[in-house]
Amino acid sequence: MDTKIRSIIRVTTYCILAIALSCNLSVMAQLTITEVGTLPEAVANNAVCEGFVDGVPYLYSFAGIDSTKLYSGTHLKSYRINLETGVSESIEDLPGDQGLLGVAASRIGNIIYIVGGYTANSDGTEVSSNKVRRYDVNQNAYLDDAADLIIATDDQVQAVWRDSLLYVITGWSNSTNIRFVQIYDPQIDTWSLGTFLPNDVNYLSFGGSGAIVNDTIYYYGGARSEGSFGIQNGLRMGVINPSNPTEVEWSITTPDASINGYRMAGTTVGDQVHWIGGSNNTYNFDGIAYDGSGGVPPANQEIILDTETGDFTRVIHDEIPMDLRGIANVSDQVKYLAGGMLADQTVTDKVYRLQWSLSDTHEDLRDDLSISLYPNPVSDYINIDYKSEEQQLRSYRLINGRGQIVLSDDYKQQPIDVRHIPTGTYYLELETISVTMIERQIQIIR
Repeated sequence: MDTKIRSIIRVTTYCILAIALSCNLSVMAQLTITEVGTLPEAVANNAVCEGFVDGVPYLYSFAGIDSTKLYSGTHLKSYRINLETGVSESIEDLPGDQGLLGVAASRIGNIIYIVGGYTANSDGTEVSSNKVRRYDVNQNAYLDDAADLIIATDDQVQAVWRDSLLYVITGWSNSTNIRFVQIYDPQIDTWSLGTFLPNDVNYLSFGGSGAIVNDTIYYYGGARSEGSFGIQNGLRMGVINPSNPTEVEWSITTPDASINGYRMAGTTVGDQVHWIGGSNNTYNFDGIAYDGSGGVPPANQEIILDTETGDFTRVIHDEIPMDLRGIANVSDQVKYLAGGMLADQTVTDKVYRLQWSLSDTHEDLRDDLSISLYPNPVSDYINIDYKSEEQQLRSYRLINGRGQIVLSDDYKQQPIDVRHIPTGTYYLELETISVTMIERQIQIIR
């Protein structure tokens, strides 16, 4: 079972307005996708994760397959990209003797855990791995391996709970999907078993993905180990017992039978779970469908679950990568994708920035053009004009690409001084007297 990470070809913007009926509150989510750089070379099926060095965000890519899409093109090459400067470089190869596919990477603190995966052999056999590599982002070096997985796994769902425990859920092990929920505690370098998934083929998956919101695991999509590995559309939920995190109460639902996905990137934005990219058919590491129908195209989709309201939405974009095995979570609203396959199963080196804007509001804010900011780009002062009393400003916050507030104050009807703020892309959040939150992107240059 293998995976390939794709990228996004052009800037795309969309707005979703979801209405929470219980409180009459609207939540507007706007996503902007921008190509921002390249990896040192084209790669698919790479595990992607984020890290921070002295506060600077980096994207990391581990292992994968080259543009040949052959088993002989699998490798352990690894890269990192400075997301502030755009500088991309090779780092030491992921430890091992043979190229890996189906790996996943997650960060806890300053350590990235690169888990499992499988090797593809010339005779068509695949061997799942039980290895867990550790990479220290501060030292820019691999540490000794973490304890082995209890059962070798690839193409798993992987997520971090409370920045303390790593959950590895279902996946493929050598010859079949598995029911295991494996939980790693980095403090004691030990794996334990969580509550098994129900003995139901709809829970068992490879190529699914998900995330944890509060104390609930959400995972979606993937392929089942029956016939030609048909695609799945079940939303599986696991409520973690905080007093005993190995106890998980599992349930499943099908929010929309017409929506499915395979090898999407799973992430969170606020209390929403977003599944990004992927495909609507299942396929092997070369992008060719298991059912014999030929090359699989990307679905160009984003699936959004609002965990508070239960709203489930699918949005189509111009182009989003398929075969995603991870995403770099730089902040709650800023993420990055790197590598993967574009149309016609073309392996790419592209890196993309995903920026969400979430606003809680008592009205539809698509008419917020009544507030104008200038100049933009700016080097010294930001001027703000508003045309109505309702849009009169109360306060502002300037947020950098890492989600950090670098400037905030009550608005005093005078230009905002940004002469001391470094060059970069920022997001200015404006609060009005009507308690409306408006966000605008600002480019500061020197």
